[in-house]
Amino acid sequence: MRPTVTGSPTRPAAETRSAETLAEVLPRIDRAYAVLPPRADGARPVRPWSGPAGDEAPVAILPAAPLSQLGDPAFCAAHGLRLPYVGGAMAHGISSVELVVALGRAGLLGVFGAAGLPLARVEAALDALEAARGEGSFPFAMNLIHSPSEPSIEQGAVDLYLRRGVRLVEASAYLRLNLQVVRYRLKGLHRDAAGRVVAPNKIIAKVSRVEVAEGFLGPAPERLVNELLRRGDISAEEAELSRHVPVATDLTVEADSGGHTDNRPLVTLLPTMIALRDRLQAEHGFPEPVRIGAGGGIATPASAAAAFAMGAAYLVVGSVNQACRESGTSDLVRQLLAETRQADITMAPAADMFEMGVKVQVLKRGTLFAQRANKLYELYRKHESLDALPPKEREELERKVFRLPLTQVWEETRRFFAERDPSQLERAETDPKHQLALTFRWYLGQSSFWAKAGLEERRVDLQIWCGPAMGAFNEWTRGSFLEAAAARDVVTVAHNLLHGAALLARVHALAIQGVRLPAGAVDTSPKTLSQLEEQLS
Repeated sequence: MRPTVTGSPTRPAAETRSAETLAEVLPRIDRAYAVLPPRADGARPVRPWSGPAGDEAPVAILPAAPLSQLGDPAFCAAHGLRLPYVGGAMAHGISSVELVVALGRAGLLGVFGAAGLPLARVEAALDALEAARGEGSFPFAMNLIHSPSEPSIEQGAVDLYLRRGVRLVEASAYLRLNLQVVRYRLKGLHRDAAGRVVAPNKIIAKVSRVEVAEGFLGPAPERLVNELLRRGDISAEEAELSRHVPVATDLTVEADSGGHTDNRPLVTLLPTMIALRDRLQAEHGFPEPVRIGAGGGIATPASAAAAFAMGAAYLVVGSVNQACRESGTSDLVRQLLAETRQADITMAPAADMFEMGVKVQVLKRGTLFAQRANKLYELYRKHESLDALPPKEREELERKVFRLPLTQVWEETRRFFAERDPSQLERAETDPKHQLALTFRWYLGQSSFWAKAGLEERRVDLQIWCGPAMGAFNEWTRGSFLEAAAARDVVTVAHNLLHGAALLARVHALAIQGVRLPAGAVDTSPKTLSQLEEQLS
């Protein structure tokens, strides 16, 4: 056991020096230390910091950086979390029940990836999450994705969440506010006994554009409120109280992420969004300001530390979690992600917003999906119907891409929408170009399911949502136990990112006090949970 010496004015200086050095105590992120002048051997002695003491004045203070104090503790308090960390939604249940439960039981927030799933599957996931809670309780959220091509699906999701009492959703891919996301937020607004406005339904909005963020950071637009009131979707009281709350309770700044993204750099986008929040908060005077989090590109302790240093209230991680064993994808995808480098990504048309030209960020290494999907969009723009496709182009599509006659692809598509959204078929009957779009979307939709199922025979057609963060994560974990795809789990990854961020925050605090550590002195390499616990002892 190491002796702890706090120092005393009556003792010689040599006796007041602790046997512990800065290098030894640096990983103990939950304790503060006074850093003393260096010894003859160059080591810097320390003593626990509880205020000025002893006859040796410290040259710097190494502040405590407990994980619960990273970001904004109000975020954790609002959602019942221990740590400011979110496993963001990944469509088709890739953010699986298992992933959400693992994060929730660790005091982190998981968001179930409801996008692209039939409502019956989403409700089954809700049943499973409620069952997993058992006698205890843990936080979770459900994804609410904007679906401009299938508005009935978005409406059905809101109906389901309201009926089941889902109190927290992550709203993603919104280009502007619409009736459904506003309806979810306003339903249940009331005043408590003290006259305070209570909003039971909370929204974490994930955005990458200032104009979209402005809508979420302010009160619901009057035109949408009036329309909801006219339809009978909200009460007069809920409409009146809508002026007192922002649409979002939290807003995630989505930088260069996998899937839907505008490829914006976090270093410019996050400060802009924080300044926008501050301006709108001053204008509206909401009782609680919207908290601003950061997502996209966060995959290493350094990127996590940078986001917190810029003012992020919480972190959102996506691509990295897809590579973990709890994700709802295949071992084939996990292995491909484990081999990904930062340059191994590209943009491709999005299945849900194909006609609008919206793109998603995907893995290009080992797959031809992006190349083929971009070709489909090019053909869609040039031609007005399936029959208008040049014979040579059609033959190549049927042989290489669809591996089916396009007439058969359309029949499968027709059966799918007959169950999911018959209005799409009604439109296709009178609009041949819409039929062309739905047929091409068959490939875009199937490619993500082939990836989730790990179909080797469709390996070159896998659509794998991925951002450059995946490559950075692989570079950070190279040579460690987390290098292997099978060893990655979401809780270990989360704690390593947060512990590393806290450690780097302490190093930065020393640097601005004039104490700079030599290169290689700070170890943020991946560690097991037990090793992280040992560091704190």
